[in-house]
Parts: sequence; structure tokens; C-alpha cells
Amino acid sequence: MPTMTAAQQRAQAHEEYDAFLAQCPSRQLLDRISNKWVALIMAALGSDGPQPNGECAGEPRAMRYSELSRRLAGVSQKMLTQTLRSLERDGLVTRTVTPTVPVTVHYELTDLGLSLHQVIRGIKVWAQAHMDEVHAHREQFDARG
Repeated sequence: MPTMTAAQQRAQAHEEYDAFLAQCPSRQLLDRISNKWVALIMAALGSDGPQPNGECAGEPRAMRYSELSRRLAGVSQKMLTQTLRSLERDGLVTRTVTPTVPVTVHYELTDLGLSLHQVIRGIKVWAQAHMDEVHAHREQFDARG
């Protein structure tokens, strides 16, 4: 059996990615990005939703931890920290520390994160646009039961 270089091994693994297989790394990534807090953090950093100036969507921008925490109603400090760390580890978000008193930390989407943001934005827009229909279907389903 010939020895493969690291690049050849990665190329072979890439060809074999199948999210339907339990141990596939792409399934783990799919699990990560389908998390509601990931989607909401990506949307917030992508400047989706109401802005301070009253507009509905702006350009992606860096945000401080406290700003993200206020923006994401209901997220615990532990969950926000864990989610931001996982996004940083996956290369979707960068964390920039500025040595001030107190220390200032900003989070921002990377180029990879921006590419995912476009997909998540579409899902978020779809969910908001179709929520009335989903509510109606839920009511019909529950009435049958």
C-alpha cells in the first residue's frame, strides 16, 4: 500500500464526507451550525435585524461581548461564551482583544463566517416570512389530536 501525503489524505477524506454517517466530521459541523445560538450570533454579527438607526439590516460588523449578550435575549453568559469559542475554533468568528482598562474584546465574522452568514440569513428570513403559516398548521394539527 503506497504512503499518502497529508494533502492526499485530506483530499481522500474530503471525497468521503457524508453527513448521513454518524462519525463524519461534516455531521459534527452541521450539528454545530444548526444550533439556534450559532444562527443568532451569526445573524447579529452580520447585522441582521433592527439596527440602532432604525434600519432593518446593515453591513456585518464587529461587536463587543456585552453588545451580543444584550442583542440575544435569553442567552446565558455560559452559552454565549461556549458558542463564541466554538465559532472561533471553527474559523467562523475572530476574537480581537484590545488592551484597555477594562480589556475590550470584539467578535467579528471571518470570510468563512460571512459565507455561512448568507445561508443562515436566508433561513432566518424564511422562518420569519412563514411563521404565520406554521402557526396555522400547528393549530390545525393540534385540533385533530
